Amino acid sequence: MAENTHRKVIILGSGPAGLTAAIYTARAQLEPLLIEGMEPGGQLTITTDVENFPGFPEGVQGPELMDKVRKQAERFGTEFVMGYVDKVDLSSRPFTISANAGEFTWTCDTLIVATGASARFLGMEQEQRFMGKGVSACATCDGFFYRNQEVAVVGGGDTAIEEALFLTRFANKVTIIHRRDELRASKFMQERARANEKIHFKWNSVVDDILGDDVKGVSGVILKDTKTGEKNELPCTGFFLAIGHKPNTDFLKGQIDMDEQGYIIVKPGTRQTSVEGVFGAGDVADRVYRQAISAAGTGCMAALEAERYLGEHGG
Repeated sequence: MAENTHRKVIILGSGPAGLTAAIYTARAQLEPLLIEGMEPGGQLTITTDVENFPGFPEGVQGPELMDKVRKQAERFGTEFVMGYVDKVDLSSRPFTISANAGEFTWTCDTLIVATGASARFLGMEQEQRFMGKGVSACATCDGFFYRNQEVAVVGGGDTAIEEALFLTRFANKVTIIHRRDELRASKFMQERARANEKIHFKWNSVVDDILGDDVKGVSGVILKDTKTGEKNELPCTGFFLAIGHKPNTDFLKGQIDMDEQGYIIVKPGTRQTSVEGVFGAGDVADRVYRQAISAAGTGCMAALEAERYLGEHGG
């Protein structure tokens, strides 16, 4: 573990955004310190096949991809620290960063926040058991694997409808599971869903169990009627959660500007936050795309802006 010391650049988060920022700042000889967080490697470490990341025509396993990117950052001199940041002071420069319940403290001239956004889950043990084996929180990432199959989507907002519509490109049948008898999605999105013959609805229903085995993965879900309590099985090989994401920004409350959901707000065309010298990258500042390649791109932008900031302000 690193000693308490001052750094030109500290990066929070070890997903595609944080590691890309580390590669660029390390190559610029800024000797970055990267604090890996609670999920080293980010959400890709729980993703099996990644087929939409450039440079891998045959696809690549999520953990393998992140391991390669991490080694690339290490090659150029990035220092890694296992831990989680629980407190920051951005009121004056240098900034103060505390980790592991105050066990370690650093100061830095620039800070790149790439702590990601975690998908909201139902809280069932089976979700983790079948993650990457039928359970997914990203239709754009995994929809291709369910060609000519039957899948289910949990949720009732615009995100759930968008996921369901995307999945109709591949699946034979997409069932939207919603705990109420009407959607929260916009009228336009509802009309699109109802007009699609592949989309079906299970109203007043909650997921009581996820069925399957560790080899073949998900085979179906048990639904419970919220009014009668009656249970029934819905066969499906894909189970997609679309109940929102939570940006990992609790430790930043009151320090920088965020939107009502907690996503970091950056100035248009930049990765600059409301605090000069602090930059947001990846899903923590992206409520729209949430892709590995877009996260990596913003990590690059944040690194270049941090380098420019240090050149202009010393450091």
